[in-house]
Amino acid sequence: MIEVLKNVAFRRLFGAQIVALVGTGLATVALALLAYDLAGAQAGAVLGTALAIKMIVYVVLAPVSGAVVPPRLRKPVLIALDLIRAAVALALPFVSEIWQVYVLIALLQSASACFTPLFQSLIPEILKEERDYTRALSLSRLAYDLESLLSPALAAALLTLISFHGLFAGTSVGFVLSALLVLSTRFPVIADKRGDEGPYARAMRGMRIYLRTPRLRGLLALNLVAAAGGAMVFVNTVVVVRSVLHGGDRQVAWALAAFGGGSMLVALLLPKLLDRVPDRRIMLSAAIGMCVVLAALLCAWLATQGSIGWSVLIPAWLLLGMSYAGLVTPGGRLLRRSAEASDLPFLFAAQFSLSHVCWLIAYPLAGMVGARLGMPMAVSALVVLALAGACFAWRAWPSDDPDELAHSHDDLPPGHPHLAEHPVESGSHRHRYVIDQFHERWPR
Repeated sequence: MIEVLKNVAFRRLFGAQIVALVGTGLATVALALLAYDLAGAQAGAVLGTALAIKMIVYVVLAPVSGAVVPPRLRKPVLIALDLIRAAVALALPFVSEIWQVYVLIALLQSASACFTPLFQSLIPEILKEERDYTRALSLSRLAYDLESLLSPALAAALLTLISFHGLFAGTSVGFVLSALLVLSTRFPVIADKRGDEGPYARAMRGMRIYLRTPRLRGLLALNLVAAAGGAMVFVNTVVVVRSVLHGGDRQVAWALAAFGGGSMLVALLLPKLLDRVPDRRIMLSAAIGMCVVLAALLCAWLATQGSIGWSVLIPAWLLLGMSYAGLVTPGGRLLRRSAEASDLPFLFAAQFSLSHVCWLIAYPLAGMVGARLGMPMAVSALVVLALAGACFAWRAWPSDDPDELAHSHDDLPPGHPHLAEHPVESGSHRHRYVIDQFHERWPR
């Protein structure tokens, strides 16, 4: 897997991703503790609202970033966004009211909403080979797991020396280091093929490709499953550990680390597994696993009347992390299969935006329903959400999903360059099929 790190550009971008995510992981723990400090037992509702704000910002701004920023400006824009995030992180320790948390989270996540899809769209342009890109995706998944494994472990160690407010300084340092690594990276030269299209048209092109491709509609439904399990962990861990298990700040960090450990384990195994097993089978299996674990957690909660112990929480969080990695890690492969290189920034932005619609649904269910109606109702709602996503994905994503499809072009005149490039035989021709200007709909 680490062979791809021989590529200097990818190695530096991967390093930028790691340090930024370590900082973000420290902020995740600190934010949960800050919410509990300000709201007590209602911390789940506060976190649910803060994370819902994050999702709204992601849904609205992510498609715009890929459409507005031309290839030649991606480096300075990414650096500026990192520095904005560093400044906001430094301001978080000084909040004293819940509304201030919401304002700063909106600003921080606005920068992240523009940063992430631009960053993700660079990787397939740097690593052209499918095998290298698959391994880069797994490494990227491992980097994200630093946010939920190594960062909480580091936070637990730091909390023995400093208060949780000091963790936000670590977040700021991570973003500054990320900016320096992006600055030192040589970006690929990509022609700007946007023509006379405006930003709105370019953003909608990514959405159109996404929603008209069956495998990507399945991916969207699987994002709903991942959001259901992830929201349970990210929103309610602090409530369960502090209010039910009577743990402290360090125990919150270790519980989050259990989720990250499961996710990291699967991410390490996936590259070789994806060489032999189709993406669809792995992702649907992970979806079933997520549904089963959430349902088992609900049964355990009801059986113990809300008195679950560490022997339930840690294995459940570990299994949720494993299922989560199986759901989200192969997603980049599906995106790369489904568009031309020039459309990848718009498609990654569409994935980023649409996937966070799923989180926008899941976070309030996990936080607000849990705070108002109790944890069993919150888990029940998340089980229903995960089951709905798994069923829709199974129906939307056909089991027979080749890259090349036979189709005809009644709308193109004889001698058209596309028909010359792919000659017609017996009324149709076959080539790698993606939604573009010549292929507006998926063939039946």
